Amino acid sequence: MPDDNRKATGWLERFRAMPNDSTQKTLIVAFVLCLACSVVVSSAAVLLKPLQEENEALDRKKNILAVVGLLEEGKSIDELFEQVEAKVVDLASGKFVDTIDPATFDPREAARDPAQSVAIPRERDAAGIRTRAKYATVYLVKDGDAIQYVILPVHGAGLFSTLYGFIALEGDANTVVGLSFYQHGETPGLGGEVDNLRWRSQWQGKTVFDDTGTPRIEVIKGTVASGSAEAKHQVDGLAGATLTSNGVTNLLRYWLGEDGFAPFIAKIRSQTG
Repeated sequence: MPDDNRKATGWLERFRAMPNDSTQKTLIVAFVLCLACSVVVSSAAVLLKPLQEENEALDRKKNILAVVGLLEEGKSIDELFEQVEAKVVDLASGKFVDTIDPATFDPREAARDPAQSVAIPRERDAAGIRTRAKYATVYLVKDGDAIQYVILPVHGAGLFSTLYGFIALEGDANTVVGLSFYQHGETPGLGGEVDNLRWRSQWQGKTVFDDTGTPRIEVIKGTVASGSAEAKHQVDGLAGATLTSNGVTNLLRYWLGEDGFAPFIAKIRSQTG
């Protein structure tokens, strides 16, 4: 052991004796600093991961409550969320999947797993997402046994980013209660106006489907003509953000269509019709 101590001391003395501007000493210092920093960063990531996941779950609950107007200032989000029932749905059949826990199911991870995902043909990929999970988590707010609200997760390509959000429908699964996006990277003041409360308020009361059951909801270019027969399906465009507006239309029509939640919506409407 003393020999080891002498060796360590001798190495340290030789290191100190090196000129500060020597290449060897510079490389050693840089390596040690990089190693120390990587250990600190890795440790922080591991230690903070549970807290990050908890905050993400809390933020998701907050957005779900907000889109149906159930978020109340000063009240516990977890307590308010007790009004909401989360269920996993098989998108192909529209049926609930009771063997998957909605609290732990991650559709983004599932979409990256070939065994849990579906590749979307380009001609059918209106949302520009390439793949989707076979299952999705939906949220129900009930009044007794009757469904009051249905909250559906949606996502798709905008101009510079993928927009992630929720659309909430009334119990008829056709009338919009609200639309909100909780994650995107669109241009502030242009496509970023999807966050604007005034624009978001226009969605309330709009009708998703026409009489044939086809999704007709859309963001138009310009302003909706109030006397138009299509006005019930339309929302004003985002000024200077045509591609983001188109992206919102496309992702909604995809997720509300046959490749998305249409089979599930059909089952809801058959129960409430």
